[in-house]
Amino acid sequence: MPDQPPYLRIADALRQRIADQEWTPGDRLPSRADLAAAYGVGDNVIRRAQELLISVGTLEGRAGSGTYVAAPREKLRIVRSLYREQTGGSPFQSDMAALGRRGSWESRTDAKVPAPADIAARLGLAEGDLCVRTAYEFLADGKPAQLSMSWEPYALTAGTLIVLPEGGPYAGLGVVRRMAEIGVTVTRAVEQPSPRVVTAEEAALLGVQKGTLATHIQRTYYAEDGRPVETADIVVPANLCEVVYEVPVTPSLTSN
Repeated sequence: MPDQPPYLRIADALRQRIADQEWTPGDRLPSRADLAAAYGVGDNVIRRAQELLISVGTLEGRAGSGTYVAAPREKLRIVRSLYREQTGGSPFQSDMAALGRRGSWESRTDAKVPAPADIAARLGLAEGDLCVRTAYEFLADGKPAQLSMSWEPYALTAGTLIVLPEGGPYAGLGVVRRMAEIGVTVTRAVEQPSPRVVTAEEAALLGVQKGTLATHIQRTYYAEDGRPVETADIVVPANLCEVVYEVPVTPSLTSN
């Protein structure tokens, strides 16, 4: 990628050498000066590349000793479940709490974004209708675990306290709880999982190699009158997480 910043290129190169087992968990990397000379870049570029890989758990820095390859991360179990939705709040936090992990997220919201054709179709809008778009990076104990891009019709929430999913008094409560605050009852969600590889941007955010396999989940929430109220694209890297669907079963009421 010609416009890729040098530190991202170096991070990809270091990550590839680890994937090729040139360096294995516990190995100390060469000094920054040696790496800078080998790749023909400045020490600052190597520092930024290593800091990125440390932040996502690929490397670990040891004060006074150097930078080492970190031990592989244990796969996280991501449960897609009706029960998680019924509890309110964040299903991701519920999943992480069940694993003894701290679930958190970072987000960026853009209001009044014209809906592209595919998003408009999923939300029952005309192409170009305004939406509120929010990009999420979900973290487990501070390390990237999954990504999501959410879209909500601006006309549905404009002028209300929930117009910004991560702002105001109802920030972070999840789609079901937030919509209830404006009298919209969400009764179902439809999810369509499919495999694909992560994009270069997704790989950088998740701290995985380009070409890593992921589960892409296309999710749409529907109100009781059948109208879509939110749709999202969720990306779960297969090497970091496993996706499990929990299906409720209603006991038979008939007796023998």
